[in-house]
Order: sequence, then C-alpha cells, then structure tokens
Amino acid sequence: MGQGSVLALFTAGLLLGGALSGLVVWLLSGLSEPIPETGRAAAVAAVAVAGVLREFGVLRLPLPQNARQIPQDVLRMRPRLGPVQFGFELGTGVRTYVSSSAPYVAALALLLSHPAAQVAAAAGLGFGVGRALTAATVLWSRDPGWNARAAVRMPLLTRLAVTALALALLLAVTR
Repeated sequence: MGQGSVLALFTAGLLLGGALSGLVVWLLSGLSEPIPETGRAAAVAAVAVAGVLREFGVLRLPLPQNARQIPQDVLRMRPRLGPVQFGFELGTGVRTYVSSSAPYVAALALLLSHPAAQVAAAAGLGFGVGRALTAATVLWSRDPGWNARAAVRMPLLTRLAVTALALALLLAVTR
C-alpha cells in the first residue's frame, strides 16, 4: 500500500476521532446549560485569556494530557486498519500529546457555551484536519529537513492560533 493510501486512511481516522471528540464535548456541555449565560460567557473569556497567557509563558499551567505516544505496533500489525486506528486515537486528542493550549481552550469554550451539535462536531473535525495537514505536508514536501524547520516555527504558530481563537471567543461572548 502506498503512502498516499496510508495518508488517506490515517486522515479518515483523524476526522472520525475529531468528530467523536467534538460530539462528546457537546454531550457534556449540557451540564453547563443551567449556569447563567453571563457566567458561562465570563468563564469562556477567562479560559481564552488563560490559554494566551499560558502559550506566551506568563502563566505556568500544565495541560491535562496523556504524554505518551500511541504505540507504533498499531500501524505494523494491521496495514489497512492500523492507520485508521492510529489516526482515530490521534484525532480524539485523548491518547496522545497535545502541546498547544488552543485545542483545550476550544474544547472548554464548547463545553461552557453549549453550542449546537453541528458546531461541536465541526470543531472536532477542524482538530482532525489540522493534524492531517501536518502529516500531509510532511509527505508532500518530501524534504527530510521539513520537521526540523517546522519545529522552529511551532511556538509562533501555536501562539498565533491561541491568540486568534481567544480573540474570536472574546468577540463572540461580548456581542
């Protein structure tokens, strides 16, 4: 099986995992519905600001994550289902390392705002697409130095992402 096929299966798993995570967050968001809207808006704003402060190193706040990687055996044991399973687990964000504050800020904002199920699923799909783009870019670049150059730019990218997300959330809650 070629690398393009593996990427397609991996991407399908990422999208499924992301969508499932978004829907689980949506389901849990029903618990925040009894909180007055102004309280939920204030909490979303606080989470957004905390995410930016954390990303810029002003606030030391550990992220709640599983800091171990998905075992490579998942890929080796089953050539077709392995990439789907690996992508699914990575797409959920639960069984892997997530170093940026942005996904956590987005998940907490969804949890607190109790959006429509489609909005939460779309956010989860966006998480999966973001992770798929990284893998696709590595494959398409065919440049062994790409990862090293990307690692240098990653802090800037994560800071931009969480800042843009925080601004969007702050605009949304102040309307």
